[in-house]
Parts: sequence; C-alpha cells; structure tokens
Amino acid sequence: MLKIIKRTLKVKIILLIAVLITLSILFLSLIRVNNLPDLQVNELDKYYHCFAYFVLSLSWLSYFQVSSLNLKTNFIFLVIFALITFGIIIEVLQRALTSYRLFDHQDMIANSIGVLIATVLFLGVRKKVF
Repeated sequence: MLKIIKRTLKVKIILLIAVLITLSILFLSLIRVNNLPDLQVNELDKYYHCFAYFVLSLSWLSYFQVSSLNLKTNFIFLVIFALITFGIIIEVLQRALTSYRLFDHQDMIANSIGVLIATVLFLGVRKKVF
C-alpha cells in the first residue's frame, strides 16, 4: 500500500513540475520585457530557447514514462510533435497577441532542437533511470 502511495505521489509531483514548466514558458514568452539590459548578443537567446524546450521535454517525457510503465515509441513521437507544436503556437501568439514580441523562425528551430536533444537523451537513459 505504501509503495502505491509513493508511486502516485511521484507521478503527481512530476506532472506538477511539467505543468509549471509549460506555464512558465508560456508566460515568459508572452510578457513584456522592457527593463532588461540589452546584452548585444543576438543569437544567445537561441541557446535559452533550446535549453527551455530541453527541460520542458524531459519533464513531460519523464511524466509519461513514470505514469505509464510501458511507454511506447509511437507515444513518444506524439509527445515530440506536441512539444514542437507548442513552440510554434507560442511564436504565432507572439505575433498575433503582442506588439512587443517578434515571430522568429529561428526560435522555432531552437525550440525543436531542444526537444530533439532531450528525446535522444531520454531514449538513451530511460531503461537505466526508470
């Protein structure tokens, strides 16, 4: 009984983390950022995008792995597709809803690279970790 409670708690905590990361990325992607200093490094933000989507992907893949004892490869591809689509939707929302954020194809590529790197890492270690 205690083992079931621990597993359920673990699944719920990982889900909470994945949801919070998702909402944080959505929020940070749509807010106005007036008072930030100009770093004069135009491409550095692509690394931030890649890292954010790397973490986002690992959180969701971990959640689905822990909640489903037998995570199928087809479902992993569905998660990858959903995460890449999420990044594209955010870029479209930046164009449609804000006048202070830019639609950027390179951001979508960086987001997708982060998702793909996380997926490759996840597939490489999931049998050892989970």
